Amino acid sequence: MTGAPDTHYTRSADGTNLAYQLSGDGPLDLVFCHWAPPIDLLSDDPGFVRVRRRLGTFSRTLWFDPRGMGASVGDHRGTRAGDIYDGDLTALLDTVGFQRPAIVGNGQSGPAAIHFSVTHPERVSALVLVNTYAHYLKEDDYPWGFRRQDLDVTVARERRPDPAAGVDFLAPSRVADERFRAWYARQRRFRGGPDRIADLVRLNFEDDVRPLLPSVTVPTLVLHREGNRYILLGAGRYLAEHIPHARFVVIPGDDHFLFVGDTDGLVDEIEEFLTGARSGAEGDVLTTTVLFTDIVASTEQQARVGPREWSRLTDHHDAMVRTALSRHRGREVKTTGDGFLATFDATGRALRCATDTLAGAKDLGLELRAGVHTGEVEVRGHDIAGLAVTISKRVCDLAGPGQVLVTRTVTDHVVGSGIEFEDRGDHKLKGVPGAWRLYAMVPGRL
Repeated sequence: MTGAPDTHYTRSADGTNLAYQLSGDGPLDLVFCHWAPPIDLLSDDPGFVRVRRRLGTFSRTLWFDPRGMGASVGDHRGTRAGDIYDGDLTALLDTVGFQRPAIVGNGQSGPAAIHFSVTHPERVSALVLVNTYAHYLKEDDYPWGFRRQDLDVTVARERRPDPAAGVDFLAPSRVADERFRAWYARQRRFRGGPDRIADLVRLNFEDDVRPLLPSVTVPTLVLHREGNRYILLGAGRYLAEHIPHARFVVIPGDDHFLFVGDTDGLVDEIEEFLTGARSGAEGDVLTTTVLFTDIVASTEQQARVGPREWSRLTDHHDAMVRTALSRHRGREVKTTGDGFLATFDATGRALRCATDTLAGAKDLGLELRAGVHTGEVEVRGHDIAGLAVTISKRVCDLAGPGQVLVTRTVTDHVVGSGIEFEDRGDHKLKGVPGAWRLYAMVPGRL
């Protein structure tokens, strides 16, 4: 898991053990009501990790498994949205000390979130409804949802052991992602037994909180993905039309899962509604100097010296690079097979580290090349991404043996430092727009 919060337990009024997690350190209290996947598996998906991190910039967020699902015990088959859910949610809020949090009802948890906001308005500051509904069976006066015979087919499908079923309409943008499909199948196996899940699917779609909608008194935001094939857009529009003063926002895309597709656009809407402003993803972006190193002709050298000697050489190489990074206050991001990706908060230190690294490699009988660029990167846990990373890698690929090649932004950052460069002309960098002026560091002129 990627920085997954610890899972804790509390007991509802009837003694049922409920699993929950807390994340974020923002000023608002936020409860995320979701039906699936289990909270202990959510952090295995990078899309969810990004959503959790974004929410955590402006809130403390409570995540929990409803009773009978994931790590929570009990069973609420045969009940309706408010019969037990209200008591469980009250127990969770009391445990974590939330007095009047904002409530997010996502997917099949929407009716329960609506019910709680109506029956306990003193415990809710705002309501956000995402890709959800008040009822999801077609009626004479309600055209949204399943026909009853189609619901029977859907419920029967849940009883069959086909854990990968549903990706095509729940997360169509990830349908070709084998890693996501494997994770999706795994969470289906762990969220609860097939019979229990099938009964809950029927229960949730048959639930009908339409009579409660006029009684929602808290500020409400309804978000719905435009092309959602699982819960149609009309069901979201119905909510907004029948909840007093609700705000309705249509989000581009066709994924049902909140943490798939354009998650930033969706979280932006939630943040603005709850705080009055958008920070966007800027909290995850910083300006830094990126260094890529690469062992020149590594395949040929490995073939020449043999696997055992190559393993010894690369062990010494890795230790040497890490010593240089420590000396110059660089941060190792990751190894890249035959080199390193690192970042620095000062461009001069990055260049001196690159020079030391190339000299150290020569002492080992290896030749390195290095590429350096200064720009904005997106921080993703321990990794980084963005165009600045791509540029640094492309510059490294163009460097010659024993050469540190840099972009114009790097030379501009060290004007007056005494570091000298030779102009290497304009170059096209694969996948990067425009022509880029590159410069080679002059050896010995640091």
